[in-house]
Parts: sequence; C-alpha cells; structure tokens
Amino acid sequence: MSDRQPSAGAAGWAMFAGFVMIMVGCFHAIWGLGAIINDNLYNTPADYFLKINQAGWGWIHLLAGVIILFAGFGIFRGVVWARTVGVIMATISAVAAFASLPYGQNFWNLVIIIVDISIIWALTVHGRDITAME
Repeated sequence: MSDRQPSAGAAGWAMFAGFVMIMVGCFHAIWGLGAIINDNLYNTPADYFLKINQAGWGWIHLLAGVIILFAGFGIFRGVVWARTVGVIMATISAVAAFASLPYGQNFWNLVIIIVDISIIWALTVHGRDITAME
C-alpha cells in the first residue's frame, strides 16, 4: 500500500469517471430502447457468429445501461461497490459495444469503447481518491 496523499485533481478524475458512466449508461439505454421498440432499426448481418436478434441486443444494452447509470451515481457518493461495478460494467460495456459493431452505428460504438477505457483507467488509478477526499 502506498502512503501518497489524495489530491483534488485525482478525485476530479474519479468524478469524471462517474459523470461519464452516467452518460454511457444513457447511451446504452437509448441504444437498447431503440432496438427493443423497432427491431429493424439496425442492420443485422446474416453471417455474424453471435446469433442474437435485435431485441436481444436491445435488452442487453438496456440492462447494462441501467447498471452503469446507477454505478455512476454511486461514484459521486464515494461508495466502494460503485467503483468495482463501474470497472466490471465498463469492461462488459466495451465488449458489448465491440460485439455489436456489425449491427451498424460503428462510430458511436467506437466512442463508447473509448469512453469505457477512460472509465476503467480513472477508476483503477484514481478511484480511492474520491473516497479519501470526503
């Protein structure tokens, strides 16, 4: 364990992660609702190895979005479970966004992957600083 003192800048990165988690949760929820409401909204490749229909992907994204959203709010409260859930869900979010690349919306999926990587970095490097600042 290191004896370094928490800094406001480091806590700011953790706050950034919480805010971005809320945004990513909303992105996933919107993507999921769009796929559930209209299952022909996105192109479905016939030869893709993951045989999940649009409504299935919609439910996956909606559930992941809600969990990430609540974990983002938990980051602002400084609770430990939110950091753990945040790292796990950001990893799952990045994998789900990568796996759904063939269904269209490639730019937004790549944005979600990049944002998920920044969440993982901020929570693993600076996650304890937000709790120590309170």
